[in-house]
Amino acid sequence: MMKQTLETTIEPVRKELKVNLSAETAFRLFTEGLNKWWPLATHSVGEEKAENCFFEGRVGGRIYEVMKDGKQADWGTVLVWEPYDKVSFTWYPGRTSDTAQEVTVTFRESSGSTLVELVHTGWEVLGEKAVTARNGYVTGWDFVLGKFMEAVEAN
Repeated sequence: MMKQTLETTIEPVRKELKVNLSAETAFRLFTEGLNKWWPLATHSVGEEKAENCFFEGRVGGRIYEVMKDGKQADWGTVLVWEPYDKVSFTWYPGRTSDTAQEVTVTFRESSGSTLVELVHTGWEVLGEKAVTARNGYVTGWDFVLGKFMEAVEAN
């Protein structure tokens, strides 16, 4: 008897925003400037205990937060580092790396502005929690990218 399996693919979360910055400036703000705009108080492992966050700009670099007591919590690891076009990283804040999804952010400059596209995939690894997690990130990324836009406007 043949065993048949059905794999379910969960739709990626996709977000796009147009920023009035060069691709280089937008890329730098998103990555090395993460600590200037990321809403740590609401979107972090430590929340009110979180003090800072960092994005190490290289393949294999860590994305992580540092608590007020010095403890660290990993959010992900950089998989692709192509300044100022694309960055891709695993994403598992508050979980273990074996439950990581993948986030890819591209920066396409045109006529003095840049289209920033974020695609968050790999929900299936979360099993029965996948759909709920994905749905949470639909609004979660809206909030977080809203903070990025505030930083863009202040730049």
